[in-house]
Amino acid sequence: MNTTIVLSILSDDHPGIVKSLSRLLSSHGGNWTESSMLSLAGKFAGVLLASLPGEEADAFIEGLGALEKEGMQIIAQRSGVLSVADKQNEFTLDLVGQDHPGIVHDITRILASHGINVLELETHCQSASMSGESLFLAHARLMAPADVSTSALQDDLEELANELMVDIKLED
Repeated sequence: MNTTIVLSILSDDHPGIVKSLSRLLSSHGGNWTESSMLSLAGKFAGVLLASLPGEEADAFIEGLGALEKEGMQIIAQRSGVLSVADKQNEFTLDLVGQDHPGIVHDITRILASHGINVLELETHCQSASMSGESLFLAHARLMAPADVSTSALQDDLEELANELMVDIKLED
């Protein structure tokens, strides 16, 4: 039976990080299932979902120690995988507006009040073409309970968009 492991990796960015992780996983018969990795401000940050034979899981986790000696900070946790039946309504949210502190908190406060889970969140700032001011852009994948009122959620997001003077688009 396979074991699912979620890894969180943080390191100074340099070539070979993904190679080292994939080599270790492969040496234990593991499969690189899903990942999200990027470089920010000279640091490598990643999250990896791996599946490997149950009898190899402990040895794989022990093998991560060698990578930590190379300067990687790694957290590994065994995990169950959500079945398709566990998934509910998936939405995407896009936001564009003038950057200011607290936007992510304000949006996630509304989402949490409706029982919505953030599956994925990508954000960045860019210079507005006309004014040169900093624009904040966000894209999120969300999972909502089956019984969530999308109209109430939309109303709350529209009210918040007006308060923050941002554009928010919610789509299924």
